[in-house]
Amino acid sequence: METFVFVTNNQHKLEEAKAMLKNKINIVGLSGIGCYDNIPETGKTLKENALQKAHFIYDNYHYNCFADDTGLEVEALDGSPGVYSARYAGESSNSEANIAKLLANLEGKTNRKARFRTVVALLYNGNEFLFEGTVNGHIISERKGVNGFGYDPVFIPNGYNQTFAEQSAAVKNTISHRAKAMAQLYEFLIKNKKPTIQ
Repeated sequence: METFVFVTNNQHKLEEAKAMLKNKINIVGLSGIGCYDNIPETGKTLKENALQKAHFIYDNYHYNCFADDTGLEVEALDGSPGVYSARYAGESSNSEANIAKLLANLEGKTNRKARFRTVVALLYNGNEFLFEGTVNGHIISERKGVNGFGYDPVFIPNGYNQTFAEQSAAVKNTISHRAKAMAQLYEFLIKNKKPTIQ
């Protein structure tokens, strides 16, 4: 079975990906190939960042690989934090600081509509392929739930009454933005890797 590198150090994302791809594709994270480089993310869009990360690994380590970039886009904040979601409260910020800043910026605003958007960039034998997933929802005023990561404790997807952080991984992995993008990636790899991957 061919190995694909998921360009991430985030163990949560790696485990999510393995579950979504049903363990039928061998996926390793950056530590699995001995990569401890500081990979640049200087793009102004999710697509640019995802491609930049994937090209870094493909060009320097020569593995077929995929990278994602995800942004939370809040309507009342003109689409922010968007591409800066992971470092919304500063370059060295963490999820707690990012959520705190988000809630502070939304204080007093009645429009809480938001969406998560993920772009996955695959570099496969030197060719670029892009997949995108989106989920709409709204931001609540206080954290709820302990599962997930990032902004999950304050985001409720449309059609549900629980935040991503309150939902089980099994539920989230069928409806999330990343799940939708990964499902497209999975279908692509299955169709293009037969009969190696069943």
